[in-house]
Amino acid sequence: MRKIGLIGGLGPEATVDYYKEIIKAFSAGNEDLNYPEIIVYSVNMSVFIGLMKQKEYTKASMYLLEIIEYLSRAGADFAAITANTPHLFFDELEEKSPLPLISIVEATCRAAMNRNLKRPGLFGTGFTMDASFYPNVFRKNGIEVIMPDKAEKEVINQKLFSEIELGVFKDETRNLLINIIQKMVDEKQIDSIILGCTEFPLILQENEYCGIPVLNTTQIHVNEIVAECLKL
Repeated sequence: MRKIGLIGGLGPEATVDYYKEIIKAFSAGNEDLNYPEIIVYSVNMSVFIGLMKQKEYTKASMYLLEIIEYLSRAGADFAAITANTPHLFFDELEEKSPLPLISIVEATCRAAMNRNLKRPGLFGTGFTMDASFYPNVFRKNGIEVIMPDKAEKEVINQKLFSEIELGVFKDETRNLLINIIQKMVDEKQIDSIILGCTEFPLILQENEYCGIPVLNTTQIHVNEIVAECLKL
């Protein structure tokens, strides 16, 4: 098996989820405990988010590249970022990286194509919902990504950073998110919802809401990480 490098900490709860899901993928019938080697570098989330808020994008990208280089020196064969927002810099990182990188956005696009989805809605951090990296990748494959309205973006972002990223999962917040999905179904005719922050699957755990499928970016990404790990 190839050694997995994970850039974690963005946030910590999702990093734990990645580790558990990767291990789970190898658990069935694994009496000999043959689990993959995983190297995790847990990022200081305050540093990264601080750079993003200050629009110090070059420094934010270089911070991530430095961590990828650490993973390479530690012996990882490939790497993945366990968060959506840093994929704002994915193309630049991929060009400079000493390791192959697995994109959560491209993996999610492939999953949408496999299900013949054409109009997914997107939940994410404010950075992700205001950026173009999701729409650009999906548009190349004939899929239109639909964003929540401005006020809804602000609510989603606020709930992420004040509750969900801290491991606080409230029923009222879950219901609020489901109501936004329903509104997007009714008013924007979305045919699916991308959980474009790897914390969202921790609060929205069903495979379907409001009659449309969920694209769980964590699980989709994990599936591709596992496949890469098993390559000869």
